[in-house]
Amino acid sequence: MNQPLFLQPVFQERIWGGTALKDLFDYDIPSKHTGECWAISGHPNGQSVVKNGPFRGKNVGELWEQHRELFGNHPSPVFPLLTKILDANADLSVQVHPDDEYAKQYENGELGKTECWYILDCKENAEIVFGHHAKTKEELVSLIENGEWNRLLKRIPVKPGDFFYVPSGTIHALCEGTIVLETQQSSDTTYRLYDYDRKDQNGNTRELHVDKAIDVIAVPHKSSSFEPVIEKREGGTITTFVKGKYFTVYKWEIKEKTDFTHDKQFLLISIIQGDGKLTVGEETYKIKKGDHLIMPSGTGDFTIEGMLEAIVPHP
Repeated sequence: MNQPLFLQPVFQERIWGGTALKDLFDYDIPSKHTGECWAISGHPNGQSVVKNGPFRGKNVGELWEQHRELFGNHPSPVFPLLTKILDANADLSVQVHPDDEYAKQYENGELGKTECWYILDCKENAEIVFGHHAKTKEELVSLIENGEWNRLLKRIPVKPGDFFYVPSGTIHALCEGTIVLETQQSSDTTYRLYDYDRKDQNGNTRELHVDKAIDVIAVPHKSSSFEPVIEKREGGTITTFVKGKYFTVYKWEIKEKTDFTHDKQFLLISIIQGDGKLTVGEETYKIKKGDHLIMPSGTGDFTIEGMLEAIVPHP
């Protein structure tokens, strides 16, 4: 297999969603409350489907089961990563994710969820919830039980181009007016701690998972910051945001023409700005903002030409 796998995203409607996925990427979204684009996914709750080549019509989960050689025979029982774009048209719930061990025990063998965010766009003075001020578990529980959210929650201003690493156990929430590309473990397990007491269109509040959240929240909060490593290349710049246990994430900025050595088991590529051409062997493919693709194992070295930016993770 020496060609990239271009993928059809899956869209998820959310109470906090909007229309930014159409406005920014010209996606055909299902409604004015579309919150998530599952761009590269092998998760049962939303599978990306291949749009080209001999595997056209197959979803990522099927390929993982039937053609593991495409992924360098990676040992994970499930496709390990999930790339999303999120449109926080309103505040997301304040939430936390479990680690692998807790999720395996309490969530039917689901993976835990460590994730990271690249801020694609946001309104002026946008912010996120990231961490908390409690020094002990007792203080954490007291602040939660008394609803003292302003005392508990840390808020951080954000701007386009910011990157945040969000390990499991971290209290977090995207806030209104923020568009984010998220790289995460392939998990759909979220424990809602607080949802602003809001109601859906039927007058119902959303389920909270306070006890499980308290179980998994890391106390005290530890900032997990990685210093970006910037590599200038002929025709472009490669920024390494994080090299962690679950994923490595790069930003590629192509100004003219850049050659790449493909020595990973596989790469996930999301074009977030611009357009250009991807050349693999004798074949050339057009790529543009909003495209998502997997570079399988064995495609060999490749070249990207044009003016574009991409977020590129691998396990």
